[in-house]
Amino acid sequence: MPPAQAFRFDRPVPYPPAAVAMERLVDARLKNAVPDTVLFLEHEPVVTLGSRGRDQFLLKSPGDLQREGVHVAHASRGGDVTYHGPGQIVMYPVFALTGAEADAHAYLARLEETAIRTCADFGVLAGRVPGKTGAWTDLGKIAAMGVRFRRWITSHGMSFNVSVDLRYTSWIVPCGLVGQPVTSLARHLPDRCPALSDVREQLRLHLAEVMGREIDWNSGPLPEALAGLAAFGQYHAPERTPP
Repeated sequence: MPPAQAFRFDRPVPYPPAAVAMERLVDARLKNAVPDTVLFLEHEPVVTLGSRGRDQFLLKSPGDLQREGVHVAHASRGGDVTYHGPGQIVMYPVFALTGAEADAHAYLARLEETAIRTCADFGVLAGRVPGKTGAWTDLGKIAAMGVRFRRWITSHGMSFNVSVDLRYTSWIVPCGLVGQPVTSLARHLPDRCPALSDVREQLRLHLAEVMGREIDWNSGPLPEALAGLAAFGQYHAPERTPP
């Protein structure tokens, strides 16, 4: 299996061009025009509603959210209502699942494991909650999952809260889970919250472990499917791994 390629962007990306790029990547992966690919980015403030997304889980109207600078978008993933914004790493794997990998529950469990191992790297204990997706700590949900499969090509993925402003999550019912708090590494580690780049690197390493793939940072030009994201910059220099 050839190495998967990973891309990272240095400025928050609006949701619409990221969603278009992801769909183009899926099309390209279906044609074997690109290898397995994963995007790491932050979004500009946005509330996304998945296939189960319901307006009653918006605690402010779409108009009020827009006036606060928060875009509202419908997403093709599963799941309910989620907030994305600066300080949160969004990971979008576009992988071809084959053989025993073609199992939706097992794939979600691998994403959860990626988040759990990453939390452990920084001294935060996280785990699963029966009947709920995501990675959870004693202070709440730290990573959320919402995925889509097209002929077993994955899209969408996981959001991981590093230093995101949690105030925005009080304007929705995150993931439709009434009364369930949301947390971040910054809330657990107020005086030593790691840099986004360090967390992103650990997510890449652990995703490679749980998916049984080599995942290399891309050092060349963006593929055609990602041309719409070129304006948001791409790091080429290797990043350090935290001790």
